[in-house]
Amino acid sequence: MLLLGFFLGLAVGIGFWVWQQVQLNRYLGRLLRPLTSHSYNMRLLLIPGLRQEIAMVKQQRQDLQQSLQTYQDVLDFAPVGYLQVDEENQLLWCNQQAQEILYLQKWQPEQVRLLLELVRSYELDHLIEQTRDLQKPQTGEWVFHPSCDNAAEMPTIKSLALRASSLPLPNGQVGVFLENRQPLLDINQIRDRSFSDLAHELRTPLTSIRLVVETLQNRLEPPLNRWVNRLMQEVDRLINLVQSWLELTQMEANPHMQLQAKAVELRSLIASVWETLEPLAQRQHLSLAYSGPETLWIKADKARIYQVFLNLLDNSIKYSLPGTSIHVETKILLTKDNDGASPILEINLIDSGVGFSEVDLPHVFERFYRGDKARTHSPQDDNSIGAIIGNGLGLAIVEQILLAHGGSIKAMNHPETGGAWMQLQFHEVMANSLSQDYS
Repeated sequence: MLLLGFFLGLAVGIGFWVWQQVQLNRYLGRLLRPLTSHSYNMRLLLIPGLRQEIAMVKQQRQDLQQSLQTYQDVLDFAPVGYLQVDEENQLLWCNQQAQEILYLQKWQPEQVRLLLELVRSYELDHLIEQTRDLQKPQTGEWVFHPSCDNAAEMPTIKSLALRASSLPLPNGQVGVFLENRQPLLDINQIRDRSFSDLAHELRTPLTSIRLVVETLQNRLEPPLNRWVNRLMQEVDRLINLVQSWLELTQMEANPHMQLQAKAVELRSLIASVWETLEPLAQRQHLSLAYSGPETLWIKADKARIYQVFLNLLDNSIKYSLPGTSIHVETKILLTKDNDGASPILEINLIDSGVGFSEVDLPHVFERFYRGDKARTHSPQDDNSIGAIIGNGLGLAIVEQILLAHGGSIKAMNHPETGGAWMQLQFHEVMANSLSQDYS
């Protein structure tokens, strides 16, 4: 009985398969009848080829589906977030990292909802719209403040510093890669705090060492005292490094530092800085050439701006070729904005030294950055007593001071002299400077 059932089932299966083949042949015959006038035998010859083509199309479809699944698995495993929206900004898909970054744990892949309903980030929405309108990749950075329905969980949810890179896709879709930069910022804050604490602890012993060295200087006779003098230089270098680090850390922690802003006549201030540095300039037979208005009044913290030009002119003296000039060119620019024309004071400080290498230019304002040896070591470094001791923080401090004043600084190489070209801009120009010169 069991054997009879097996053969009966086998017969039914074979019969069903034969019926399918007959139906397929009839379908292909009907399909080919309007397209050809050849005989029935010719149409039968085409059927095997069509079957092979159909099988190839099925295989290609399977391969494409497998590739798509592979790419989704790669994106899902990637250490950066990725999301994709359609032409109406509806979320189509996002990987696990994006769900964690944007707090989308409750979102399900089968859901199709507006991204702004799921993620209350207008910066992200604006970036996507901008990418779609311009049809070009865009980047953006902002602080994301996640929303939460549960009030009890709010204290545990922290804001994140995000960086997004978006690219346009076909049919109005947009893909966005998300990077959580908050851990990196936290590490930098911990590092800065640790260095700041260390610098505070070093100040007292360094001061004590300097007092001991001063005592030895008065008690030793040549030639032994030259070793003490060298020791004094190194101690001063360490003290200067510690003080500069503390100053820079305070500036970065408080970008809007409290400034003693008042009217400052800039040309006389630059002349005063040059008088301080003139003994160093005379060793190299350097001169200062000024061009621009006779008087320039800005609203600034005089001590801080003095520090800016002290650092910049000291660098120019160190790296200028003997017998050359350091040029300071000033001019007032009028730029148009919503409130009308606003004045900007531009100061160009140009030397005739070795300049910066192209690799170093993007990094010259980074703390402790040491690039081309030609600009990190000069002949004066070894024998200059009383020079401003270099520590790799001078330009970083200059940038922070100018930012606190609402200004900016840019480093370039001058096309004519080949030396360093520092371009400063101030926005707090006083009215009595505008009547003299502008362009």
